Amino acid sequence: MQTPKIDVNLAKEMGLTEDEFNRIKELLGREPNFTELGVFSAMWSEHCSYKNSRKLFSLFPTKGKQVLVGAGEENSGIVDIGDGWGVAFKIESHNHPSAVEPFEASATGIGGCLRDIFTTGARPVAGLGALRFGSLDNKRVKFLFKEVIRGLAHYANTAQVNAVGGETYFDESYEGNPLVNAFVIGIVKTKNIVRGVAYGIGNPVYYVGGDTGRDGVGGASFASKEITEESATAKSAVAIGDPELGRRLREVCLELIEKELVVGMQDMGAAGLTCSTCETATRSKTGMEIDVSLVPQREKGMTPYEILLSESQERMLAILKVDKEKEALEILKKWKINAVKIGRVTNDRMMRVKEKGVVVCEIPAETLTKKAPLYEREAKEPAYLKDAQKIDYGSLKEPDNFNEVILKLLDSPTIASKESAYQQFSFVDKDKVLVNAGSDAAVIAIPGTKKALAISVDCNGRYCYLNPYNGAMMAVAEAARNIVCAGGEPLAITDGLNFGNPMKPENYWQFKKCIEGLSAACKVLDTPVISGNVSFYNENPKGSVDPTPMIGMVGLIKDVSKYVTQDFKNEDDLIVLLGENKSDLSGSEYLYLVHHQKKGNLQIDINREKAVQDACREAAESGILNSAHDCSEGGLAVTLAESCISNKERMCGAVIKLDDSKNMRRDALLFGEAPSRIVVSLNKDNLPTLEKIAKKYSIPYQILGNVGGKKLTIRYNEKTLIDLPLTDLSQSWRESIPRRLGK
Repeated sequence: MQTPKIDVNLAKEMGLTEDEFNRIKELLGREPNFTELGVFSAMWSEHCSYKNSRKLFSLFPTKGKQVLVGAGEENSGIVDIGDGWGVAFKIESHNHPSAVEPFEASATGIGGCLRDIFTTGARPVAGLGALRFGSLDNKRVKFLFKEVIRGLAHYANTAQVNAVGGETYFDESYEGNPLVNAFVIGIVKTKNIVRGVAYGIGNPVYYVGGDTGRDGVGGASFASKEITEESATAKSAVAIGDPELGRRLREVCLELIEKELVVGMQDMGAAGLTCSTCETATRSKTGMEIDVSLVPQREKGMTPYEILLSESQERMLAILKVDKEKEALEILKKWKINAVKIGRVTNDRMMRVKEKGVVVCEIPAETLTKKAPLYEREAKEPAYLKDAQKIDYGSLKEPDNFNEVILKLLDSPTIASKESAYQQFSFVDKDKVLVNAGSDAAVIAIPGTKKALAISVDCNGRYCYLNPYNGAMMAVAEAARNIVCAGGEPLAITDGLNFGNPMKPENYWQFKKCIEGLSAACKVLDTPVISGNVSFYNENPKGSVDPTPMIGMVGLIKDVSKYVTQDFKNEDDLIVLLGENKSDLSGSEYLYLVHHQKKGNLQIDINREKAVQDACREAAESGILNSAHDCSEGGLAVTLAESCISNKERMCGAVIKLDDSKNMRRDALLFGEAPSRIVVSLNKDNLPTLEKIAKKYSIPYQILGNVGGKKLTIRYNEKTLIDLPLTDLSQSWRESIPRRLGK
């Protein structure tokens, strides 16, 4: 292979700018060779360095008494839940690869996120998907949806990971550029937490796991630019996972950590061997020397460039204790995991790479990490915004038949049941998983304690399109609302930030406003940001995807016996609304589906939101709630319908009587998506306790009606608006996606 000429044109081909190329020469004090330039191009890509986003991260609240490992410290953050246990969690995107090779890419996406969790010493206990696609009426979208679900399920089932839910939206803005975000949660004994470090001069550096191939070479750079017709077929940039090997790799890593045989460990994720060597050395203020000729290779004639930048899956870099090598190798052999000593820790802060003893790459580790360029791009409010935020209510005719509307909403793939998708995930550890997919939050028991975790992931990109600041606040608020609906106390978040090309001022303005809104909500709700991921360049020929800051949140349920689900359970229970309805159709699925408008400007009072959530959590902890379900997509009517039908084995009807002196529009009352509302059910004898709690937090509440019968009936000012059998509601909700997929 002939080495290309090293100049600014080659640097630009690799995704670097002329200024960055000059900066590299300045940092090295010389011109880089081809391999070194490739290493810089990967580590200085947006995917690895967050060069267009990291400056804004200073806005995030990252500290808190519960935070053990914070944002930016490691690949996964960790929070303390007491009793000697911590929770590690992280969200990762695999968007561009999933547009090209959806099965392999989605499997790889969850695999990489799992490795970020168990390299900390945490055992993964749950995984969730946060997915975005175009219209399911589109043949290509149907294919992408089926294959992404199949890939996620294949990896999770084979690797024996509990898939416990998530959320999926369908909107034309994601046409051609789906968003595939994996959210993984693990539990760890705090005494066993391991960092991605390389301490101990002379300690051996081991390559652990699968062989290195050419798959994924250039993956970090591929993820740091827009998809084009040419790149849409670039399957070589998509790494291929091996979930069975991944399962064994997890077990061997956890055993090595449990037996205190490792100094540090890091997954070979984006940029592969390059990132794992320079990042562990940087964190420890040490250096690392490796020889790539020792790296197990499954393809012939691989160059140092290819070996260093391969993103082949199921691989770890492990720094072992020098006197524990023999014991560690015996454990690796027991699990049939390949392990090769490829180098050692040094004291010169260099990332030095040799090939058969000859130096082929020698770079100060910090120049690849801490000294990567950081930018704040030009920001400009999008031209569409002012018009998009205005709704002409005078031109919106109210429906004549509200029964038809609610059935249409329940049939919308965004709102409809995702049962047909999550039923493909077969592995469930019933000793840990108390609430699986299908409620506001999943619930996972913590072994040896009476505690449990409540887990949720949320974001409505349409809200962020219409008001990025408020939309991001609402994403955090809904994730937290789902946690409290399960009876949990929100602890912290991980954010998956999915946006268009940051070089376009309108996109960067959306990104900046979302960061500001997200930060403001996290401060009020006391949910620090402990980890995350940025995915830029999500574009299609029609424009950027809607700004989509996915919020993964974990909460603590102090008494597992008091967890709550969203389904109604008992005849004659009272149904109560915490919070208040608003006459606003902004950003609603109803406005989009029935009136074909993507308009409005949803508002949120984050302090009122916190008060509603605190009241719901206290009511759950007191044991008086039989169900709790947050109002979100589809509004109050859909919330009530879902509470009636979400438990297929025990559907319970409801009779609702709405009286409104404000004379609200009926469609806004039923289908508006104003935040800060939770529908709960409880025994009527417990109403005084709920009223006392509501008054304590100064929140409005309203008795809506009673659980009972086999229908959902909603009356408004004595007039019946909705009156439908549960079987009709259930059929629309459950059969929507299978019908579109031809099942």
